[in-house]
Amino acid sequence: MRKRIALLTAVVAVGALGLVPVSTAGGGNSSNAIEGARCVQAGVAFLVQNDLLRAAALRQIDYSDLDTDTAPAPGNDDTYRTSGPVNTDLPNGANLSLGEVIRLHFTSPGLFDWCA
Repeated sequence: MRKRIALLTAVVAVGALGLVPVSTAGGGNSSNAIEGARCVQAGVAFLVQNDLLRAAALRQIDYSDLDTDTAPAPGNDDTYRTSGPVNTDLPNGANLSLGEVIRLHFTSPGLFDWCA
């Protein structure tokens, strides 16, 4: 099972590299692409560890449930968490595609705790 998860994570991270334009003129973007791929790999690991990968692929995750300001505290719908693994203020119903979330790992890695 661990080998399967590691392989899946590696495939998603390598595939994600194709989503980011890499400049051939300068060399600086290749390190950004590598850091972005590491960030994606950590994000996929989070999804796998929390049994959310399939739901993410099917666009069934409301990312506002994972964000810092809008997620209800566990067991209490009246209070809200002040911290979460996604560092933004998303509206309810933020069902982003997996591709959109992967791109955000490259363009705005500060949004995700696992990219720090």
